[in-house]
Amino acid sequence: MSGIAVGLDKGHIVTKKALVPKPSARKGVLGKRTGFVRSLIREVVGFAPYEKRILELLRIGKDKRALKYAKRRLGTHLRAKRKREELSDALRLAAKKG
Repeated sequence: MSGIAVGLDKGHIVTKKALVPKPSARKGVLGKRTGFVRSLIREVVGFAPYEKRILELLRIGKDKRALKYAKRRLGTHLRAKRKREELSDALRLAAKKG
């Protein structure tokens, strides 16, 4: 800040106040308990039929088709990309295990 009335750095010189982060800043961060419960459910129940189909498409190397299928099922491109990534990670883990 320059203290001058015009220009990019215009205005009165002040020191920034250290603010406590709002609870809303945590939105979407996965908690320990929630993560554990989801992993337990995944372990017990397995994959949904549409997820099994995506896994099959990924196995035969049809990544783009898997993405398009996931997008039709989940509604948005971003959710589809996340789901495809999650399932390809699951495939990698399964290959590593046995």
